[in-house]
Amino acid sequence: MNQNHDIQALKPQLEAGIKALQLTLPAQAVDQLMAYLTLLEKWNKVYNLTAIRDPQEMLVKHLLDSLAIVPHIEGQRLIDVGTGGGLPGIPLAICFPDREVDLLDSNSKKTRFLIQAKAELGLENTQVFHQRVETYQPAERYDGVVSRAFASLEDMMHWTAHLLKPDGFWWAMKAQKDFEDYSKLPGLVKIEAMIDLQIPGLDAQRMLIKASQQERN
Repeated sequence: MNQNHDIQALKPQLEAGIKALQLTLPAQAVDQLMAYLTLLEKWNKVYNLTAIRDPQEMLVKHLLDSLAIVPHIEGQRLIDVGTGGGLPGIPLAICFPDREVDLLDSNSKKTRFLIQAKAELGLENTQVFHQRVETYQPAERYDGVVSRAFASLEDMMHWTAHLLKPDGFWWAMKAQKDFEDYSKLPGLVKIEAMIDLQIPGLDAQRMLIKASQQERN
């Protein structure tokens, strides 16, 4: 049995996970998510995009983990910083075809994969940027800056403040074991919400932190 067929056998688990997350996605989006999983597994053998090798683990710890934030994310123009193999940016771009979801990473192997994935998945709503986050200067600022296991919340905000519109939000995906002292955040940052996430098939705590820039007096 070839590997692609093995991965396609995971489709019912993906569909069950989407239902458990109370998401409604068209069949095309589900097919794109499966195609992305296939690409991720294939390219990972050469490019080391993720330490997870097993496709079923990838489905739970990468795809469903990323999809869990879909009901909460706001904004028309988003950027996933330190996206790596495209998580959560590519699942977000698939789920939000009418929004702009850009992908930024400083690793050239990973951005080569992202460019290939964008082409194969037909993602016209995303651009890939091979740059360090602190040197990237967008033509227009973003409504939301998203990250997953990118850096501490303080570092994320320090490095990406120039990317965010004044009324935009940071969205930081965290494992709850990665507890930080949020009292040390810069004074102009406000924590808007700390959202508990339940990942289907994963017995571990996850959290999404929503934060904003305070207005200067």
